[in-house]
Parts: sequence; C-alpha cells; structure tokens
Amino acid sequence: MKTYGDIDSKFRFVILASMRAKQLLRGAKPSVESKSKNLIRVAQEEVKKGLIDYEIVQDKQESFHEPDEEMFIGEEVGKGSGTVEGKTGAGDEEQENDKGQKDDLKKGPKKKKKN
Repeated sequence: MKTYGDIDSKFRFVILASMRAKQLLRGAKPSVESKSKNLIRVAQEEVKKGLIDYEIVQDKQESFHEPDEEMFIGEEVGKGSGTVEGKTGAGDEEQENDKGQKDDLKKGPKKKKKN
C-alpha cells in the first residue's frame, strides 16, 4: 500500500497536492528541492513530507425553524361547496355534454358548408 505521509486518506492527499500544484503553477516557490521539474510531482513530495499545512473544516448543519402551530393553507375538501360528496345534479348534465363533445372529437372536425 502506498504511503501518503501523515495524510489519513488518499483522497485528501490528492486534493492537497492538486491545490498546492495550482499554487506552484501560479508562481509560488517550492519548499522542497526535487529532481523532478514537474510541479505536480513537487507538490506531491511536499504533501508527503508534511510541509503543507491544512485544516479540516466541518460543514455547518442547517437549522430549521419549526413553527409554533401547524397551519393548513388552502380549502378543506367538501366543506362550503354545497355538494354532497362532490356531486350535484348540474354536474351530471355537464358530464353528458362532455361525452357528446368527446364523441364529436373522435369523429374528426366538422366541415363548414359554403353558401
């Protein structure tokens, strides 16, 4: 198994080395002398030797404010509409008209007669 210096995981090693490599590519001076001219390799050596300081920051947990009372926003179903279980006599007639219109749509559009 590869050793990553004092780093606890290979993922953290990769992140630290990549961040340090970006600094080196932008002009930072290396803190270690290396045989390699590749700045990524230099950054990896620095991380392995423990020359890079880092801090693990914990995520802030979101706090949710719970309301004091539960509220219902909207209309209650079946109250105030004047219907019994949502059905009225007028609704039955409308359903028959809707069926007739649906049958007309199935047949296709009606052609207008020219006068």
